[in-house]
Order: sequence, then C-alpha cells, then structure tokens
Amino acid sequence: MSWKEILVIPSNPDELTRVDQTADKIAAELGFSKQLRDDIAIAVTEAVNNAIVHGNKADIRKKVHITFLIEPGKLTVKIRDQGKGFDPSLLPDPTAPENLLLERGRGLFIIRHLMDELHINLTPEGMELILIKKLRNP
Repeated sequence: MSWKEILVIPSNPDELTRVDQTADKIAAELGFSKQLRDDIAIAVTEAVNNAIVHGNKADIRKKVHITFLIEPGKLTVKIRDQGKGFDPSLLPDPTAPENLLLERGRGLFIIRHLMDELHINLTPEGMELILIKKLRNP
C-alpha cells in the first residue's frame, strides 16, 4: 500500500523541528532501524534547511513543499523551494583540500552519503531535490 504525506512550511528555520519529527515518524512507520531513521531525518532536514536558506533566502513569504511518498520498502522525499535554482555541477568539492576547513558547502555531500539516491531538478516552481531510501529487509 502506498500513501503520501505533504508538508508546506514557511521559509523559517523554526519549522525544521517539525520536519525532523515528521521524517522520523514516517521512517519508523516504514520499519527503518533507528540509525537509518536518523540518517533520513538528517538528510531531509539538511535539504529543507538548504531550501529555506539558499533557495528561498529565508523569505518567510516563500514556501518549502515537502512530500513524503511512502511505498512498500521505500521512502521518497521531494523537497521543493521557490528559489531561482542552481547548477549542482558548479558547487565546489567539499573533500578538496582547500575546502576541508570551510564551515559550509557539505549539505549535498552529506545527503548523498545518507540516502540511496539524490536527484536534483530545476522546475518552473523552483529547485527540487528528490531523496530516496530503500528498506533493505522489509
């Protein structure tokens, strides 16, 4: 059985707690381990924070749309902002020696390592990240 849950939040970092709690709750319902639930919550929260700060420039009039698609053995999370977007190929490599001590620039790197798949799309409505995590032993 498949279902989805949708959150639409203002671009306010105070909303991240609700996003984190929702991601953890859904991952638990799907049967992910505590470690994988934490990984999912961190990745989703990081993506939403990027949408708030970088995509929507913390303009509370702009929204972040978060869709959790729940399918047997798989969780897909779509996060879309209302920003102008970016070219991911132009982002500096966070593992390059000159970037190792920087305080920023690791968000997508972290998300890629915590999730099974990450897709980045520029849509007419804004930038969209699609995060996928598969349940190995459903």
